[in-house]
Amino acid sequence: MIGGIIKILVGKPGLDGHDRGAKVIALALRDAGMEVIYTGLHKTLEQIVRTAVQEGVDVIGLSIMSGAHLPICRRLLELMRTEGIAEIPVVVGGVIPQQDVPKLKEMGIQGVFPGGTPFDEIVAAVRNVAGAQAGTGA
Repeated sequence: MIGGIIKILVGKPGLDGHDRGAKVIALALRDAGMEVIYTGLHKTLEQIVRTAVQEGVDVIGLSIMSGAHLPICRRLLELMRTEGIAEIPVVVGGVIPQQDVPKLKEMGIQGVFPGGTPFDEIVAAVRNVAGAQAGTGA
């Protein structure tokens, strides 16, 4: 975090072509004072991790509408460990059934936002995980 500004990468992995929600969240995070890097549609997890490394982000956020959130998040966390960026918090939003929220958190996802989560809640959670990562507990 440079100068207290959180830098978050918003990624759209896989073949899911629905990115309206990701764009709206990206705008809400930007309006909350964060620097947002949006990957665009159809990115591989390898591309998302590479962008996170290149950009030096504080948080990685995934938007997943396909229902494949469990294997996608599991693989992302594996790639992050391999690339030496496992300390970067990951949050995920999209079509996520409530019964999968504990599973995602158990695997290490630090914020889970099913469809309809209020923007204020998402912004606060991103600030919290970024602050915890920076050691400030903000």
